[in-house]
Amino acid sequence: MLKLTVTYDIHTDVVPWILKSGLTPAECDDGSGRAVDVKAQTVNIESDGTIIYTWKGCRGNTCIGAYDPHTRKNKLLYSFDEEAQVVSCSVNMKWTLLAVSILQSRRNGDMPFRTAPRCLTLLIEIHPIHDIRVLKAVDCIVSVQFLYPVGKATLFPESHLLLISEDRYIDQIHISVVIQEGYRVLIKNTRLPTDRIIEDVTWAQWDMKEQRLYCAVTKGRKSVLNCFQFYPDRNFELVLEVPLQFSLDNDEPRLVNFGFNPYQSDVGASSTLNFSVLSSEIGSMFLCYSHLPPTDNEVSYTIAFVLQGVSKTFTVSVEETEILTEKVIFINLGYYIAVYLPGHFLHLINTRHPKLLCHHLLLSGADASMPSLNTNGYLQSLPYSSILDYSSGKMFEVCINQLYLVKFLQTSTLDCHWLAALHCALIYFKDQTETEAQVVSWICDNIGKCSRFDVIQEFIWASLYRRMCPESINLDKLLPYTSLMKWEGEVPGVTCVTEIAEQSVFRALHLKGFWAELHSNLQSFMYLDAEPCCRYYNNSKLLRKQWKQLIEEMKTEERTSSSLRTILQNAEKVLLTLDKWVSDQRIVPLFQEEKDYQQNILMGVMVENMKDHLMRHLQHMGKKKTEELVINYVAKLLELIRNIMETVWRKYNVKNWKFCFKERGSSSEYAVFHIMCHILQATSGMCVPLPPGFQTLHATLGVRCLPLHTLLCYIDHGILRLTETFIKKLLIDFNNSEKNGQLKLSIITRLPEAASQNICHLWDHPISSSLIARNYVEALLQKLGSKQMYPHNSPSYETDSSVFYSDFLPLNYLTKTLTDVKNLAMNPFEEKEYIDAKFVEEIALKQTSILLQLES
Repeated sequence: MLKLTVTYDIHTDVVPWILKSGLTPAECDDGSGRAVDVKAQTVNIESDGTIIYTWKGCRGNTCIGAYDPHTRKNKLLYSFDEEAQVVSCSVNMKWTLLAVSILQSRRNGDMPFRTAPRCLTLLIEIHPIHDIRVLKAVDCIVSVQFLYPVGKATLFPESHLLLISEDRYIDQIHISVVIQEGYRVLIKNTRLPTDRIIEDVTWAQWDMKEQRLYCAVTKGRKSVLNCFQFYPDRNFELVLEVPLQFSLDNDEPRLVNFGFNPYQSDVGASSTLNFSVLSSEIGSMFLCYSHLPPTDNEVSYTIAFVLQGVSKTFTVSVEETEILTEKVIFINLGYYIAVYLPGHFLHLINTRHPKLLCHHLLLSGADASMPSLNTNGYLQSLPYSSILDYSSGKMFEVCINQLYLVKFLQTSTLDCHWLAALHCALIYFKDQTETEAQVVSWICDNIGKCSRFDVIQEFIWASLYRRMCPESINLDKLLPYTSLMKWEGEVPGVTCVTEIAEQSVFRALHLKGFWAELHSNLQSFMYLDAEPCCRYYNNSKLLRKQWKQLIEEMKTEERTSSSLRTILQNAEKVLLTLDKWVSDQRIVPLFQEEKDYQQNILMGVMVENMKDHLMRHLQHMGKKKTEELVINYVAKLLELIRNIMETVWRKYNVKNWKFCFKERGSSSEYAVFHIMCHILQATSGMCVPLPPGFQTLHATLGVRCLPLHTLLCYIDHGILRLTETFIKKLLIDFNNSEKNGQLKLSIITRLPEAASQNICHLWDHPISSSLIARNYVEALLQKLGSKQMYPHNSPSYETDSSVFYSDFLPLNYLTKTLTDVKNLAMNPFEEKEYIDAKFVEEIALKQTSILLQLES
């Protein structure tokens, strides 16, 4: 599942240069330029990516070199006169100073330096090679690490060096240098100023990218994690204290990311706990640990989410083996933390939404295999999705394999795997065009198979989340990312226990950068956790109620209220934004210019409710910015549904489709219609609007694909909605055969009264004509019934010779009124046609005669 890309290989990037430079014994070169037995060993990696390595020189002595990954060039930094056991090594940013810790053998014959202490820590001037200073001469191992300035220009000529001792203390040494003769860099001060950073350290981790130091100290029965930040000058400060839920009281401090000691046979053997700290650029921190060794064929590990204030302990069942000697590896992948136990499982932990177990993906067997890694060696998990394998001398960039993930989604059979893989595919990858198309294709093939969740709803929420929340973690608690409130059932192979973690304490007064983001996010999460309903989709019932009320208001009220005008203006802003994103290459015939007032009202209500919701919780954002965010959110929602339709249209190869009713639909059109029904069902459950023209296209496909009885059932149950564009095209395209007349009549009788009056005149049929006449007469009678009748001798009562006259006075009054309408008023219909008054008179006379039983 994970894709490993080699970014550094000591055998191809370093060894050929060593051979070419003649810096290796003759027996290691067979004359072909290939390395026969060059024992080069990677020992450290610096903040800027510089990799430090050692090898046996041509005189059997130990050499130290550096590889620059940006220029892909190597340089010899220093060579000892004899063989030396280098246990720690670091070079400063300018490659002018080298710090080295070496072990000395107790046997006199093997002593390269005739001193009693077991470990020597040296500071060497290497630009050019000049003086060597002894920083430490002790019996415990001392690790070294130069600081690299972050965020500002290098404050040369001063360097800062960390010394981490097995005696449980960490010092910082300040080294000032002078430049002589324009190029010679020499150490200036005789005595090097030293600051004691911390004592009684039981565990320490170095974050090379951000220049942070994490140290654990024991307080009582538990340990506390101290977080130090180093700045470009000599200043450092304790920023954060995080209480730990376990004790790290080891005989020797466990060091993480301080390089590799090739002379320590079992790194961390004295520790019973595998612990590491991971962080993200957006201001979040995670504490990952697992106890060693695992027992009872189960592996347990814990991820403490500092932002959420919870820790989750996962227990994974593994196959029976003799001894599980491998340790769990934690890899930071950004949105996910990969927990890898070589040969057994790979668990992708969703860091942004850890609440539901179904959003984490557990893999085993071939799906979890990473054959490129040497699992028997020492692996260092680096910041920003990288692994350095010191044993093989390779560094890998780690990411989730996009093709493999989509294949896993297509071949899985469990709902929990579908859901986790779906979210991973839609959220993790940056370029989503191809991935979304593949996921939509999978949805089409498996529609209705997911019994525990609506796959279209999950697709929409996850895709919208990726579009809106990649950089703002504050929106995680406010905007929806899933339709599920809880997960019913278990996830095979893994169980999870959630505990409340103790609150972290900030010690620094002035926070900036990552720490300011972390503090802001912590405050936001604490506030939002106290809110009962902070996520937007919890208000969908209220939104649906408001929507229905506004639709009724628009039908009954003659004048539009101010609130309804605001709602319609919101919808207009969304549609104007949507217009900018329409591609000329679209193939789905959506009628975007169509005015669907019901959907427009829903758009406006959604904008208004979401804007109020965000303003209530994110007041610092401001009204204008919040409105822009919400309008973009709704517009992207409509665009996403349109993109789903584009993918479906291409999948089923619907080409040269024309908006007409004369032809029956093909099997491809029926498949598209079926998918559109599920989209309609999903959006109805979410109470979100559909893009303009969706309802018309859906109804058109329904007429082409469904028999009449089924079609009418779909209409009666609200699956198909009759739009004005659809009705007009239906009345015009179909002739007046008996079958088509039955269809038209069935459609017209299901229209609201107001809509039928505006559309019936397009149907040239006796039924339509009768309906027009009756509706028109009814409207006139209702209008005139509230007015005072004209006096019998009024001039307006004078009749024209063309008007039928009888002794039945009501009929005379009706015919005279219709004549006046013909002469004075235009027809209210859209097409600006006059009413045939003579025809209406005859129909009215006929109807009146029948009602009065004047005809035999």
